[in-house]
Amino acid sequence: MDFAFTEEQQMIRDTAEAFLKASSTSPAVRSAMASEQGFAPELWQTICTDMYWQALHIPENYGGMGLGYVELVAVLEQMGRYLLCAPYMSTVAMATNALLVAGTEAQKSHYLSQVVEGKIASLAFNSGSRDWDATAVTATYRREGSEYILSGNYRYVLDGQNADFLVLAAREEGSTAEQGISLFVCPASLNGIHCVTLPTMDQTRRQASVSLDSLRLDDSAVMGAAGQAGPQLNKILNLASIALAAEQAGGMQEVLDVSVEYSKTRSQFGRPIAGFQAIKHKAADMMLRSEVARSAVYYAACVADEALSDGLLAEELSEAASIAKSHCSEAYFKNAGEALQIHGGVGFTWEYDVHLYFKRAKASEHFLGDSGYHRERVAKLLLDTLDA
Repeated sequence: MDFAFTEEQQMIRDTAEAFLKASSTSPAVRSAMASEQGFAPELWQTICTDMYWQALHIPENYGGMGLGYVELVAVLEQMGRYLLCAPYMSTVAMATNALLVAGTEAQKSHYLSQVVEGKIASLAFNSGSRDWDATAVTATYRREGSEYILSGNYRYVLDGQNADFLVLAAREEGSTAEQGISLFVCPASLNGIHCVTLPTMDQTRRQASVSLDSLRLDDSAVMGAAGQAGPQLNKILNLASIALAAEQAGGMQEVLDVSVEYSKTRSQFGRPIAGFQAIKHKAADMMLRSEVARSAVYYAACVADEALSDGLLAEELSEAASIAKSHCSEAYFKNAGEALQIHGGVGFTWEYDVHLYFKRAKASEHFLGDSGYHRERVAKLLLDTLDA
């Protein structure tokens, strides 16, 4: 694997940094998170029509740019750095990946074209479990003639209240664990789908609960073979974990940069606190965490590229995703906490943005599994390898 950016990848990263620095400013973020939708529709349309980021890794034959996961991660890192309020993670890193991994040709042609047009989508699978894999699915379905009847509830559905279409995970009645799981894709406006916005600690990213009340879908909504989507759902969640880790890596770099700049202006005992050895140690530790996070994320992105292109072994993708997510979850929250300490009392005030990163760090730490969950996954993978 080549861990150096190509000229094109560096250009994409630099363009994303410049655009988001200008458009996802502190006033813009605060305005968006206080709005009813949780994001600025005008900015989202600019991202879709001018930047075309929603189509980064969608194949060209579906109207996308046909780039890879490394390019996607490079953009997501900058989104995390500037706390972008937009339905990008839900639409691109979750629903689009679900279509690429499990969708039929007809579904890809229909729904990926909607993503390219700027439509919003999300993935619903977890009903409140601490697990973040296929075993977390509790919504059920049963077959009646040519229809599937879905019932159940989901939580933690990113941007569910704004979604134009949803990818739903449900299990056949009576099935357990990863058996009997199917994925369905359908418009979010269908009768039988009810969505409610949830209050969240991190106001920069909206979540919703989705309930299914005898939702009726036909065969055209089934993604792949019915009852066989457990491994595919796990792959989708691994890809999403890598994307979220990229955001976390960007956030932890930003809180480091902000803290270093602030330490140069805040004075104690007649000199800037940047000169104090204790502050230097904190900054050095923050930088180390950030560099390790970036290495883990881009390695995982390279693995994800292979997984999407030639069906890499699921264990390799799971391992890379869990290593990246476990480190980034812990490191981002630690860096955000250190940033609060360096800022002192003002770090907790509304006027400074440190508290926004602190909340995003805690929320993203738990979404898709915290560090403990992913370390346990890595341990199980290693044990399975030894047993084999």
